[in-house]
Amino acid sequence: MNKLVYVKTHGQITLPMGLRKIFGIDEGDIMEAKKTKEGILLKPKAVVDKSQAYFWTKEWQEKEKEADQDYKKGRYKKFKNANDLINDLHS
Repeated sequence: MNKLVYVKTHGQITLPMGLRKIFGIDEGDIMEAKKTKEGILLKPKAVVDKSQAYFWTKEWQEKEKEADQDYKKGRYKKFKNANDLINDLHS
């Protein structure tokens, strides 16, 4: 799907609606512009609150994946209350 876009005042461009729909790009979204051999690559980016940035580190995401696998395989315990959990941790 090749479309032409025009550069307007202050370097603004308008992405065609079809592309915006395909990639889920809405007004106000942030895009990363990167120089490539072929030209300019635009990628939609999400902004993460600094206090939540740890969650998106490679290390944390690997642990999340491991926890999901453990859950799917039934490798977890259920407790009736917090005291039972704490007692299990101390045993």
